[in-house]
Amino acid sequence: MAENKVTKMTDADDVQKIELRREIKAQIDQLDALYDVERVKHLDLYEQVRHAREIGAGNDEATHSMERELALVQKTRRIIGDQTSCKRQELRDVDGPTLEEEYAAAHQKTQARHRELSDQIVSAHRALAKLAGSGKSQTEEATALRGCVEDLQEKRTEVESELADVFKEIEAQWRDAEQRTTLIGVSNLPKPAKGLIRQRHPNRDFFLADMFDYAMKDDGASMEAPIFTLSTKPDLSIWDWKSKDGNKSIKVTPSVLGRATQHDKDVLIYVVSQLTEALNRGRDDAKNRTVRFTVHDFLVTTNRQTSGEGYKLLQEAFERLRGTSINTDIKTGGQRIKEGFGIIDRWKIIDKSPADERMVAVEVTLSEWLYNAVSAFEVLTIHPDYFRLRKPLARRLYEIARKHCGHQTEWTIGLALLQEKTGSKSTLKEFRRAIRAIESDDSLPEYRMMLTQDDKVKFYVRDGGRLIRGITKRVGEK
Repeated sequence: MAENKVTKMTDADDVQKIELRREIKAQIDQLDALYDVERVKHLDLYEQVRHAREIGAGNDEATHSMERELALVQKTRRIIGDQTSCKRQELRDVDGPTLEEEYAAAHQKTQARHRELSDQIVSAHRALAKLAGSGKSQTEEATALRGCVEDLQEKRTEVESELADVFKEIEAQWRDAEQRTTLIGVSNLPKPAKGLIRQRHPNRDFFLADMFDYAMKDDGASMEAPIFTLSTKPDLSIWDWKSKDGNKSIKVTPSVLGRATQHDKDVLIYVVSQLTEALNRGRDDAKNRTVRFTVHDFLVTTNRQTSGEGYKLLQEAFERLRGTSINTDIKTGGQRIKEGFGIIDRWKIIDKSPADERMVAVEVTLSEWLYNAVSAFEVLTIHPDYFRLRKPLARRLYEIARKHCGHQTEWTIGLALLQEKTGSKSTLKEFRRAIRAIESDDSLPEYRMMLTQDDKVKFYVRDGGRLIRGITKRVGEK
């Protein structure tokens, strides 16, 4: 039966069906995005009208204008909803899913479940670290948390086992198929959305042994402060940043090669993810700030090219990360490092290819400041599509949304303050234009973004059901 499914991927009719389904799905995604924008508009207008009525301004012309706009938004939502229903019916009318689509759906669901469990494990460990810091590691609360961690780790092991079985089954089908590249080959991949790099390694999961890449981690300290430059050219300027409340500040000094870039941060995320996973699993090597990894696995996991150019760019990233110096009063793991330090302390090539001298394996030693954040589990899970974001600003915006939205369904910030948080050096006018371009791309994983007329930027979750529940809860509390 499985063999028949693989074989049908080569049929002309199936190729036509794939294209049709992709076209309809793209239209549905566009309609969903438009509907979410109108839903947020509806919520804002509804609250403004309600507030106007509460203060006795219900008969003002301004209120009547908002009511007319509210009615128009409601009508637009109904039209978009009807169009979406029609498109979903069209999708149902197409024949059942192909093997590629079945695999992708199951894979994404398992991937999301694995990230969710990893996030819960990190949260439990973070709570345990706080209890240990206050001398309460032997309390009933700590014992309950340790039991919770064990249960979560068992569940995650089950998910990994299921995923491994799926991989073996699909890989076996690949080997038996005469045209295995038609299953999930590059030629069949849809064109990436605006703002996203194509998936360079669509079959990567068959070749990576570690499961940690499903739950990539970013440290909270560098998500909060704009340590990395958004420039794609060497940035030789010294960067000073202070939080709005004045409680946090950071000074970043580049080397002669320039300040570490937002794309250089891929190395940091990869190393932090490895360390966090080792801590989650109670491995002894997690007590060491040095992490060893194979370069090819890093390049594949972070969606980078594996050509000679990819290795060259990585070596340049190592140099910038080592050369960029930080001086800050931001605490990590409850400790403040009162001296200048590099983003990484050192890096070292452990093994080279005998054929072309390429790096095969490397060691990277994190700074004490960053290691303290990881050991205290001050990290957040990020979506794998982060590595597909083309623009440095888009990556920075995702980090900010991920950190500040948290368990909320939406979060709003002023445009000028957002510019400070991103570390952008452009004028406010240029920054506004860049924000509108990313809003139009609609490429941020997990979140959508909207710039309002009064220069407020609203981030809200893509999950429609979760968004509705959040809005309902918020309105109910008022």
